[in-house]
Amino acid sequence: MTSDVGILVAIEGIDGAGKNTLVSALESALDARGLSSARRAFPRYGTHHADLAAGALRGRLGPVSGSPEAMALLFALDRQAATPDLLAAKGEVDVLLCDRYVASNAAYSAARLGERSFSDVIGWIEAMEHEEMGVPRADGYILLPTPVTEARRRADARAADDASRELDAYETDARLQADTAAAYERLAQTEWTAPWWRAELGVPPEDAAAMLADRIAALA
Repeated sequence: MTSDVGILVAIEGIDGAGKNTLVSALESALDARGLSSARRAFPRYGTHHADLAAGALRGRLGPVSGSPEAMALLFALDRQAATPDLLAAKGEVDVLLCDRYVASNAAYSAARLGERSFSDVIGWIEAMEHEEMGVPRADGYILLPTPVTEARRRADARAADDASRELDAYETDARLQADTAAAYERLAQTEWTAPWWRAELGVPPEDAAAMLADRIAALA
């Protein structure tokens, strides 16, 4: 490990963007550069708050899913509960890779609440997660932009291959996915809370990971 505490880099994008594939490619690229890594994914399905959020998005918690703020709180509480593990992992590896992180909460919440609330909601998410809950800040974000139609095709294929992975209300809402993609672009352009990098459209994951690993190495 190159320092006493590793860095946290989050991979972001709409549902079906290919985040898991890019994380795997990044692990290999970082290893080739002599950097140790670990991965985490949010929501942490199989844990309390993440499962409550999943249930809400599948209609099992009454009106909860209809409230963007209530959903944002559940996702934030999931990360708060994971914070001891995140801090421990950062002490053990050079780079902690997160498949989704706080920016997901900001992007989806902003998309649901609309243009006029954008600045307010992303400020609220930042204050709630990082200042009130003590969730560690990312040292960098990677945006994986993907056309909504292609992302939906991948999500459908994933659900067809895994009977336990039914699509939720967010994944089936094409308008929400498009609005979330636009919100991600705004977060990236303003470098919300950390430096942001892009995995360009059409670039194979291994090639994108090689380029991004060089940028990550400069921080680590």
